[in-house]
Amino acid sequence: MVERIKDWISRFYLGLIILFLYAPIAVLIVLSFNSSRSRVVWGGFTLNWYSRLFSNRQIGEALSTTLIVALLSALIATVIGVLGALGIHAMREKNYQLVMVFTNIPMVNADIVTGIALMLWFVHFIPLGFGSVLLAHITFNIPYVILSVMPKIRQMNVSLYEAARDLGAGPVYGFFKVLLPQLAGGIVSGFFMAFTMSMDDFVITYFTKGPGVNTLSTMIYGEIRKGIKPEMYALSTLIFAFVFVILLAANYLPQRKKKTVKERR
Repeated sequence: MVERIKDWISRFYLGLIILFLYAPIAVLIVLSFNSSRSRVVWGGFTLNWYSRLFSNRQIGEALSTTLIVALLSALIATVIGVLGALGIHAMREKNYQLVMVFTNIPMVNADIVTGIALMLWFVHFIPLGFGSVLLAHITFNIPYVILSVMPKIRQMNVSLYEAARDLGAGPVYGFFKVLLPQLAGGIVSGFFMAFTMSMDDFVITYFTKGPGVNTLSTMIYGEIRKGIKPEMYALSTLIFAFVFVILLAANYLPQRKKKTVKERR
């Protein structure tokens, strides 16, 4: 009897967590199909906001800027982060610990501090605009890549690289053919972490962007006073559905592949 009560309580607690996490998203999805602009009155089912979304130039420009900045910053930060992680791993213990402390500072530091600091730095060298936003995103993405790759570097077998060099492989060939495959998991996770953080960022983008440059987060912030357009509900629903499908594929396809391999055996 006691075990059943504990099991019920744990399930109820888990249900509450899921409810608090996904209830706002469920409301957002419902509002994207509501023909009324009101958030409290149901006016009937409609796909009008989705059709208007694709014809809204302002949202399209903000979305394209957001995706371009997120993709470019994630790619550049991944390259710099992987090379940086390899360099940090090769340091002596004291230097290693010191550099890792500085690597963690941007992650625990308040975004508003980082945003203002970068803004003050950029205004002395480059005009605020797309370039400053891109550089800012690369800057705060690098630590996430480094910390994602470092565990894989500790786990990798350096002897394989040394063996490849002994067998005649050059440094570049050995790096791409021996070292990188061992770090692939950390590199991919670091890239997606950087991409997600860039897509989600508002504070740093707000302080480093120039006039005429808008991402989705800054555009939504600018519309709060006037009222958020229902097209944004539709866009948020599509983004959520896209991420959900990717997660399903990432978790389901490897299991299916393993099952197929077992059946062939």
